[in-house]
Amino acid sequence: MPISSSPATRPAAAPDIQAAIDEAEAYLNDPNRAPLEIDTEHRRGPAVFRWITLAMEHLIATLLVALIVAVSANVIGRSLLNHSLPWADELARMLFIWLIFVGAAAAFARYEHIAVDFLVRRLRPRAAHALYLLQHLIIAGLMGVVLWGGYVVMSRSTGRTALLGVPWNLINFSLVLCATFILAVSLWRAWQSVGQIRRPASPDHQGGR
Repeated sequence: MPISSSPATRPAAAPDIQAAIDEAEAYLNDPNRAPLEIDTEHRRGPAVFRWITLAMEHLIATLLVALIVAVSANVIGRSLLNHSLPWADELARMLFIWLIFVGAAAAFARYEHIAVDFLVRRLRPRAAHALYLLQHLIIAGLMGVVLWGGYVVMSRSTGRTALLGVPWNLINFSLVLCATFILAVSLWRAWQSVGQIRRPASPDHQGGR
Protein backbone atom coordinates (compact mmCIF):
# COMPACT_ATOMS: atom_id res chain seq x y z
CA MET A 1 0.00 0.00 0.00
CA PRO A 2 1.56 3.37 -1.01
CA ILE A 3 2.39 5.76 1.77
CA SER A 4 0.75 9.13 1.30
CA SER A 5 2.60 12.25 2.30
CA SER A 6 1.21 14.10 5.26
CA PRO A 7 -0.57 17.43 4.65
CA ALA A 8 2.10 19.19 6.66
CA THR A 9 4.86 18.25 4.19
CA ARG A 10 2.98 19.12 0.98
CA PRO A 11 3.08 22.94 1.22
CA ALA A 12 6.84 22.81 1.84
CA ALA A 13 7.41 21.60 -1.73
CA ALA A 14 5.89 24.75 -3.25
CA PRO A 15 8.57 27.15 -1.92
CA ASP A 16 11.26 24.72 -3.07
CA ILE A 17 9.82 24.66 -6.59
CA GLN A 18 9.50 28.44 -6.68
CA ALA A 19 13.06 28.80 -5.41
CA ALA A 20 14.27 26.49 -8.19
CA ILE A 21 12.37 28.55 -10.78
CA ASP A 22 13.81 31.79 -9.42
CA GLU A 23 17.31 30.32 -9.46
CA ALA A 24 16.88 29.18 -13.07
CA GLU A 25 15.61 32.61 -14.12
CA ALA A 26 18.53 34.27 -12.34
CA TYR A 27 20.90 32.02 -14.25
CA LEU A 28 19.26 32.64 -17.64
CA ASN A 29 18.87 36.39 -17.20
CA ASP A 30 22.24 38.12 -17.27
CA PRO A 31 21.99 41.62 -15.73
CA ASN A 32 24.96 42.77 -17.79
CA ARG A 33 22.99 41.95 -20.93
CA ALA A 34 19.85 43.84 -19.91
CA PRO A 35 20.67 47.07 -21.85
CA LEU A 36 21.03 45.00 -25.04
CA GLU A 37 17.80 43.05 -24.83
CA ILE A 38 14.75 43.54 -27.04
CA ASP A 39 11.75 42.79 -24.85
CA THR A 40 8.34 43.22 -26.44
CA GLU A 41 6.49 42.58 -23.17
CA HIS A 42 8.32 45.22 -21.12
CA ARG A 43 8.96 47.55 -24.08
CA ARG A 44 12.73 47.46 -23.90
CA GLY A 45 14.75 48.22 -26.98
CA PRO A 46 13.88 50.35 -30.04
CA ALA A 47 10.23 50.24 -30.99
CA VAL A 48 10.99 49.36 -34.60
CA PHE A 49 12.94 46.28 -33.52
CA ARG A 50 10.12 45.22 -31.20
CA TRP A 51 7.51 45.57 -33.96
CA ILE A 52 9.64 43.68 -36.47
CA THR A 53 10.29 40.92 -33.93
CA LEU A 54 6.57 40.50 -33.25
CA ALA A 55 5.83 40.53 -36.99
CA MET A 56 8.46 37.85 -37.58
CA GLU A 57 7.06 35.69 -34.79
CA HIS A 58 3.57 35.88 -36.31
CA LEU A 59 5.08 35.07 -39.69
CA ILE A 60 6.87 32.07 -38.15
CA ALA A 61 3.57 30.76 -36.78
CA THR A 62 1.93 31.19 -40.21
CA LEU A 63 4.80 29.48 -42.02
CA LEU A 64 4.78 26.60 -39.54
CA VAL A 65 1.05 26.01 -40.01
CA ALA A 66 1.40 26.18 -43.80
CA LEU A 67 4.36 23.77 -43.65
CA ILE A 68 2.38 21.27 -41.58
CA VAL A 69 -0.57 21.51 -43.97
CA ALA A 70 1.66 20.99 -47.04
CA VAL A 71 3.47 17.99 -45.58
CA SER A 72 0.25 16.48 -44.21
CA ALA A 73 -1.50 16.88 -47.56
CA ASN A 74 1.29 15.00 -49.29
CA VAL A 75 1.26 12.23 -46.67
CA ILE A 76 -2.52 11.86 -46.94
CA GLY A 77 -2.32 11.86 -50.73
CA ARG A 78 0.28 9.08 -50.75
CA SER A 79 -1.29 6.97 -48.01
CA LEU A 80 -5.01 7.25 -48.76
CA LEU A 81 -5.26 8.33 -52.37
CA ASN A 82 -2.15 6.57 -53.67
CA HIS A 83 -1.23 9.79 -55.40
CA SER A 84 1.68 12.02 -54.43
CA LEU A 85 1.55 15.80 -54.62
CA PRO A 86 4.86 17.03 -56.09
CA TRP A 87 3.89 20.66 -55.58
CA ALA A 88 3.49 20.00 -51.85
CA ASP A 89 7.14 18.91 -51.58
CA GLU A 90 8.30 22.02 -53.41
CA LEU A 91 6.09 24.27 -51.28
CA ALA A 92 7.33 22.61 -48.09
CA ARG A 93 10.95 23.23 -49.09
CA MET A 94 10.29 26.91 -49.76
CA LEU A 95 8.40 27.35 -46.49
CA PHE A 96 11.15 25.58 -44.59
CA ILE A 97 13.81 27.92 -46.02
CA TRP A 98 11.79 30.97 -44.97
CA LEU A 99 11.13 29.41 -41.57
CA ILE A 100 14.86 28.87 -40.97
CA PHE A 101 15.97 32.41 -41.76
CA VAL A 102 13.06 34.27 -40.19
CA GLY A 103 13.38 32.06 -37.12
CA ALA A 104 17.11 32.79 -36.90
CA ALA A 105 16.47 36.54 -36.98
CA ALA A 106 13.71 36.37 -34.36
CA ALA A 107 15.82 34.15 -32.10
CA PHE A 108 18.71 36.61 -32.38
CA ALA A 109 16.46 39.44 -31.26
CA ARG A 110 15.31 37.38 -28.27
CA TYR A 111 18.83 36.20 -27.33
CA GLU A 112 17.69 32.60 -27.85
CA HIS A 113 20.64 31.31 -29.86
CA ILE A 114 22.93 28.88 -28.10
CA ALA A 115 25.78 30.71 -26.42
CA VAL A 116 28.54 29.97 -23.92
CA ASP A 117 28.33 32.82 -21.40
CA PHE A 118 30.36 31.25 -18.59
CA LEU A 119 33.03 33.97 -18.81
CA VAL A 120 30.99 37.05 -19.62
CA ARG A 121 28.58 36.47 -16.72
CA ARG A 122 31.50 36.66 -14.26
CA LEU A 123 33.05 39.84 -15.59
CA ARG A 124 32.51 43.36 -14.40
CA PRO A 125 29.98 45.31 -16.49
CA ARG A 126 32.59 47.24 -18.47
CA ALA A 127 34.60 44.13 -19.30
CA ALA A 128 31.42 42.23 -20.17
CA HIS A 129 30.30 44.96 -22.55
CA ALA A 130 33.75 45.05 -24.12
CA LEU A 131 33.19 41.41 -25.04
CA TYR A 132 29.62 42.17 -26.17
CA LEU A 133 31.00 44.97 -28.35
CA LEU A 134 33.55 42.64 -29.96
CA GLN A 135 30.93 39.93 -30.40
CA HIS A 136 28.42 42.16 -32.15
CA LEU A 137 31.03 43.82 -34.35
CA ILE A 138 32.07 40.35 -35.54
CA ILE A 139 28.41 39.42 -36.13
CA ALA A 140 27.84 42.67 -38.02
CA GLY A 141 30.86 41.96 -40.22
CA LEU A 142 29.65 38.45 -40.98
CA MET A 143 26.16 39.72 -41.81
CA GLY A 144 27.72 42.28 -44.13
CA VAL A 145 29.43 39.44 -46.00
CA VAL A 146 26.14 37.50 -46.09
CA LEU A 147 24.30 40.55 -47.41
CA TRP A 148 26.86 41.00 -50.18
CA GLY A 149 26.56 37.34 -51.10
CA GLY A 150 22.77 37.59 -51.06
CA TYR A 151 22.91 40.61 -53.34
CA VAL A 152 25.17 38.77 -55.80
CA VAL A 153 22.90 35.72 -55.80
CA MET A 154 19.71 37.77 -56.27
CA SER A 155 21.26 39.88 -59.04
CA ARG A 156 22.18 36.75 -60.99
CA SER A 157 19.09 34.66 -60.28
CA THR A 158 16.33 34.94 -62.85
CA GLY A 159 14.81 31.47 -62.72
CA ARG A 160 11.67 30.05 -61.16
CA THR A 161 10.87 26.85 -59.33
CA ALA A 162 10.00 23.86 -61.50
CA LEU A 163 6.41 23.18 -60.42
CA LEU A 164 4.92 26.26 -58.78
CA GLY A 165 6.83 28.79 -60.86
CA VAL A 166 7.84 30.86 -57.82
CA PRO A 167 10.76 33.23 -58.52
CA TRP A 168 13.92 32.06 -56.80
CA ASN A 169 14.58 35.60 -55.66
CA LEU A 170 11.47 35.42 -53.49
CA ILE A 171 13.09 32.51 -51.68
CA ASN A 172 16.54 34.14 -51.62
CA PHE A 173 15.02 37.27 -50.11
CA SER A 174 14.57 35.42 -46.81
CA LEU A 175 18.36 35.33 -46.42
CA VAL A 176 18.68 39.04 -47.18
CA LEU A 177 15.88 39.89 -44.77
CA CYS A 178 17.46 37.83 -42.00
CA ALA A 179 20.94 39.28 -42.50
CA THR A 180 19.65 42.87 -42.67
CA PHE A 181 17.76 42.58 -39.40
CA ILE A 182 20.62 40.85 -37.56
CA LEU A 183 23.06 43.46 -38.90
CA ALA A 184 20.87 46.33 -37.66
CA VAL A 185 20.37 44.77 -34.22
CA SER A 186 24.10 43.98 -33.93
CA LEU A 187 25.07 47.57 -34.68
CA TRP A 188 22.53 48.86 -32.16
CA ARG A 189 23.80 46.49 -29.49
CA ALA A 190 27.40 47.45 -30.26
CA TRP A 191 26.49 51.11 -29.79
CA GLN A 192 24.72 50.29 -26.53
CA SER A 193 27.82 48.46 -25.32
CA VAL A 194 29.96 51.50 -26.14
CA GLY A 195 27.63 53.58 -23.97
CA GLN A 196 27.89 51.07 -21.14
CA ILE A 197 31.69 51.05 -21.35
CA ARG A 198 31.85 54.85 -21.20
CA ARG A 199 29.32 54.98 -18.38
CA PRO A 200 30.82 55.67 -14.91
CA ALA A 201 30.87 52.54 -12.76
CA SER A 202 28.35 52.58 -9.92
CA PRO A 203 29.10 51.07 -6.48
CA ASP A 204 26.52 48.36 -7.11
CA HIS A 205 28.36 47.07 -10.21
CA GLN A 206 31.97 46.88 -9.14
CA GLY A 207 32.33 43.12 -9.39
CA GLY A 208 31.20 40.23 -11.50
CA ARG A 209 29.01 37.33 -10.44
